[in-house]
Amino acid sequence: MASKVKRAVRKRLSRGSKAATAVSDATSENISNDKAASRAYDEEQGAGRPRNPRRTVSPSKYKLRVTAGPSYDVSTHRIVDVNARDALAFENQHMRVNIKVRVRDYEGLPLSAPASSAYFADPVHEKDRYSIAFSFVPKADIQGTHCVWGPNFEHPVRDRLPPGFNYAFGIVKRWIDPGIECDAYADKPWLYAPALSCWFVLRVGQKISAHHNVPEVDEHPVLAEGADGDGAAVRSRLGLPAESEKRRKHFLDATNRDKFVFERGRLYQGDFFNPYLDFNKFALRLPGFSLGVLKYVDDKTHTLRWVFKNASTGDVYFVVVFSLLYGAQLDEALRQEQEDEDGSHRP
Repeated sequence: MASKVKRAVRKRLSRGSKAATAVSDATSENISNDKAASRAYDEEQGAGRPRNPRRTVSPSKYKLRVTAGPSYDVSTHRIVDVNARDALAFENQHMRVNIKVRVRDYEGLPLSAPASSAYFADPVHEKDRYSIAFSFVPKADIQGTHCVWGPNFEHPVRDRLPPGFNYAFGIVKRWIDPGIECDAYADKPWLYAPALSCWFVLRVGQKISAHHNVPEVDEHPVLAEGADGDGAAVRSRLGLPAESEKRRKHFLDATNRDKFVFERGRLYQGDFFNPYLDFNKFALRLPGFSLGVLKYVDDKTHTLRWVFKNASTGDVYFVVVFSLLYGAQLDEALRQEQEDEDGSHRP
């Protein structure tokens, strides 16, 4: 059985490792093979076995809170006002950063956060569920080769991976982002893709003085692929395609990433968004596949941590954390929010 499992998994991974973005790959045979390989791998790894598969969990027991900061250390983080017009600004030794997070139909903390954003009314984003948008100015040149973007964890999650996880990852790699790689069974799991190929929008700006604030990502119009000022010359010199999809494909080639440098003092803006993660229902919705995760997690606080980092040096540029607060931690967050609100009303 084990050898059959390994052959099935190798077959699935070898198909997924190709830059197979063509829709023609979405055949019933391929989907069936992916499902079979996923089930076999889940069985071998012991994944996808909830402690109580029949239990139902109400989303009302949890509240989502988003924080961001310059490192993994949450003491350096501040709460992101989701769907707010103003960005959260911070810096570390590597760069100055502005972060904006939008979530459609948001029901989390702070309780005063708008339920949505004009961002989702734009035709470009009318189907998207969330957005992590950012502006940054490096303090030193950063080679683009090993810069990655994606979620990681400080602790194992293999014992609470839901059934179909590997199948879902196969969908993502085959049809959404062929550059993505994952080790969900590691002691510190991760799921990364090259930043230059996975950001859906990349805008190259002008050089900015250290004495000037980092410009925020605009609300109207929404951020678009392209350049500002002499950033256009940078894109032209590097031969970057004007369209987002072609630029992403361009940077799937490591030799093209080798040529790109995030320049010291230059503004870069990006946006990462999709319609697949539903933070309010805590569900993953992929083409032909939907997965609710609440019944597979313990009754405690959980976090999803997105990071922009250098996979070679380990340098962390910025971190955005989505925390699913539960129990005492949720009570404390609500108490602190009430105290802050009361304090703001005092004369």
